[in-house]
Amino acid sequence: MKAAVIDRPGTVDVRDVPAPRPERGEVVVRVGAAGICGTDLHIAAGEFPPSPYPIVPGHEFAGTVTELGDDVTTGIAVGDRVAVDPSLFCGYCRQCRRGRGNLCENWGATGDTVDGAFAEYVTVPAANCYRLPDQLSFAQGALVEPVSCAVHGVHRLGVDAGERILVVGAGTMGLILTQLLAAGGARVSVVDLAEAKLPLAEKLGAAEVATGVDELPARAFDAAVDVTGAPPAIEDAFRSLDRGGRLQIFGVAAEDARVTLSPFRIYNDEITVVGSMAVLHSYGDALDLVAAGVVRTEPLVSHTFALDEFTDALEMMRSGRTIKAQVVRTDGPA
Repeated sequence: MKAAVIDRPGTVDVRDVPAPRPERGEVVVRVGAAGICGTDLHIAAGEFPPSPYPIVPGHEFAGTVTELGDDVTTGIAVGDRVAVDPSLFCGYCRQCRRGRGNLCENWGATGDTVDGAFAEYVTVPAANCYRLPDQLSFAQGALVEPVSCAVHGVHRLGVDAGERILVVGAGTMGLILTQLLAAGGARVSVVDLAEAKLPLAEKLGAAEVATGVDELPARAFDAAVDVTGAPPAIEDAFRSLDRGGRLQIFGVAAEDARVTLSPFRIYNDEITVVGSMAVLHSYGDALDLVAAGVVRTEPLVSHTFALDEFTDALEMMRSGRTIKAQVVRTDGPA
């Protein structure tokens, strides 16, 4: 089968590799659509420490089950259309036993630490497969994973109806968070340096948009979510908060990045700083929200590519000229 292989940072090759076989409790999925995430860019550049090399990336995906391994007891069958939670938690470390598998001491994920979905076929735990409702396409199914990250983020942030929330960044995750927060009754403002992205943010529920935080009222927000991972944006988000506000670091910053925040303000204004890491007990809820139309995923896919065009897809994502690029099956229905 064909797969996109990152042999080492900076080297990507689409080539023939052995087709995967399912181990106990696993299934083989014929990939119908797989989304490119910022994490994939970090893996390609050697900036994601958990990833080994060589690796086939791809952790946002959906497809059709084609083969079952032994002892699959989840009810998943050959022919089922599924979206897949990529999370691979060990289940026995201290964090897993506390119910915080996303902080697993042996954390892994399909496409991040083991071969993923930028391939014709991928093996995954059957327990991680969720049947797609008939009305959802594979493209929509591949967006359930980023929605599940956003659902976990909203759980971590804790939002009340009527609150004023700032979202910094109008990429895929910012637009998903905007929809979730607006659906929960928050008044959402979105900022992004790329003015061309802002009309879609308004279409998807933002009450106001701007190209910079300084265009909005100072210290006006009950909470701010940074989706960029850029230190200057994080500092702007912090300065936007009203007393008693909450700052969420949602975007992935470089491991050695640093920001300057006023400890006096954190103390005096009782500012809460909270992180949000990946998926935790949120994938099923995310699928339900997409199926119900609470989160609209169709406007988010701006470019599609064939597997052979994977390097072009990476470059498109790096350019910032796209919202979400997906690699889709082109040889007939999956």
